[in-house]
Amino acid sequence: MVQVKDGYAEFSFFRPGAEQVHLSGDFNGWRTGDLPMSCDKRGYWTAALRLPPGDYRFRYSVDGQWFCDFAAFGVEFGPFGLNSVVLVPTASRCGAGR
Repeated sequence: MVQVKDGYAEFSFFRPGAEQVHLSGDFNGWRTGDLPMSCDKRGYWTAALRLPPGDYRFRYSVDGQWFCDFAAFGVEFGPFGLNSVVLVPTASRCGAGR
């Protein structure tokens, strides 16, 4: 699941029993070890990133195995299987265009 607010995307993935979970996507060149996620005692792994407006593809790497997030903004086929999609909107300004 991904929640976006004020330019931050918070990624959350339920995987109790996992030893390591990393976030990878086109926002970090798909490097698998760059963005480790933190686990709470219920088994939810989380990470928050500040991302500029746009749409991004990503996956989770869990103990070396790739997973798609079907609770994200959507999924698309990529060269190595399904990728999840996160959309970061342009910040709206009150009174813009007046």
